[in-house]
Amino acid sequence: MSDATLPLPNETPGAPQLAGGRDVRAAMGLKRLMDIGLSAVLMVVLSPLFLAIALLVKITSAGPAFYGVDWVGQGGRRFRGYKFRTMIVGADRQEAELQSRNEMRGPAFKMENDPRITPLGRVLRRYSLDEFPQLWSVLKGDLSLVGPRPPRVHEYVRFTPFQMSKMAVKPGITCLWQVEGRHRINDFDEWVRLDIRYIETWSLWLDIKILFRTAGVVLRGTGA
Repeated sequence: MSDATLPLPNETPGAPQLAGGRDVRAAMGLKRLMDIGLSAVLMVVLSPLFLAIALLVKITSAGPAFYGVDWVGQGGRRFRGYKFRTMIVGADRQEAELQSRNEMRGPAFKMENDPRITPLGRVLRRYSLDEFPQLWSVLKGDLSLVGPRPPRVHEYVRFTPFQMSKMAVKPGITCLWQVEGRHRINDFDEWVRLDIRYIETWSLWLDIKILFRTAGVVLRGTGA
């Protein structure tokens, strides 16, 4: 069920903290305004592209245009998010069968040449176009444009206390993992260390730099 709260320790040992007190609270308010403004503008400007992608997904493979996923956000709050579907229908049920080929150590799943991905899905992932529907989650406040990527529910319940520390802030569409090592990282703990570095060094300027770098990743087609 969406919008439910899953168990989360009140104090995760070693959990990173945003420093700066009142100044950070003001900056976080500006971050939310930036999220609202940019997501609204992008949804309007990119709406023709959204429609074209949705039609292509429907035409090229059987199933819905959108893939709904239950994610876990800040404080253990569960919410429903959406992406353009890049896999065959029933792909989630096949993940358990592919665990022996999982290239990521830890609760997350990563597999090069995943057989469940459709031909169009590979293109959408390469240019991160499958992520665009998440702008609606940003507008609603479930996600931020920049922040640690949200875990799926079945990943979250397997988190260690160290991994739980990435839940200290609102998750986002893009993050340091997206722009600094997505292809090289095969250990979830290393991914979490990038998230902790983001949290502990956070500033509005850091978010802006990550957004510009993410735009470069999308334009170069290095998102897959």
